[in-house]
Amino acid sequence: MMGNKDSFITVDKVSFSYTGESGAAEGTALDQVSLNIAAGEFVAIVGHNGSGKSTLAKHLNGLLLPTSGDVWVAGMNTKDEQHRWDIRQTVGMVFQNPDNQIVAATVEEDVAFGPENLGLPTELIRSRVDEALAVVGMSEYAEAPPHSLSGGQKQRVAIAGVIAMRPRCLVLDEPTAMLDPVGRREVMETISRLNEEEGITVVLITHFMDEAVKAHRVVVMDEGKIVQEGQPAAVFQEIDLLRELRLDVPPVIELASRLRAKSLALPEAILTVDEMVTALCQLRSEV
Repeated sequence: MMGNKDSFITVDKVSFSYTGESGAAEGTALDQVSLNIAAGEFVAIVGHNGSGKSTLAKHLNGLLLPTSGDVWVAGMNTKDEQHRWDIRQTVGMVFQNPDNQIVAATVEEDVAFGPENLGLPTELIRSRVDEALAVVGMSEYAEAPPHSLSGGQKQRVAIAGVIAMRPRCLVLDEPTAMLDPVGRREVMETISRLNEEEGITVVLITHFMDEAVKAHRVVVMDEGKIVQEGQPAAVFQEIDLLRELRLDVPPVIELASRLRAKSLALPEAILTVDEMVTALCQLRSEV
């Protein structure tokens, strides 16, 4: 199988077991997972700690290889060593701690690190660095030392470093977990803009449900399996299931559910505060 022809990334019946020092399997982290991600899609993968979501993320650019099953990226199998470098240029990874990805003395040097390793001409590196910093809103900090930045700014620099490599897909593994609310908002706005304006496919691993509602599709994992997937409005109506899986329900969705229980005729697709305000104002105007 060469992957689903309509899919940019195809995860086909993938299982994965971590092995101990003795080489023996130490439990199944992924269990027969299948998933198709279309080019230009924004997919959020959620689940409690140990659900397998981060393990799945590391399969999407070949950092981990399946124990069984296959992962295809733009028609390339991650098990095929001759395609490993192409796959990692196609799918860029951003991790939880930006300090682990920042390697240079200034912001622009850090963003240039990846393109330099590709052996690109100096003029092209310069233009890619400038473009990447502009895309993440960090141009004015080009000459700043990274240690002087806030957590959200550091993560945006880390994203710029990946963007400068021109990946077609960005996989972000808990990118806001270590950030304050301002940093989280900055990073989420950047991710949404990259998807909407640059057409970059985004896979976001998160345990923040209010981040997942911004995706086109939400995939819910538990014990190494996909247990639910669909548009955010549909997935987040399954409040009992989410609680059973030890996941938070976004407060706005919880409130909407309680108001419906009190016989208020609110639409099903309320996911944000703005949508709630609009719906309540509309109801008031009808009274």
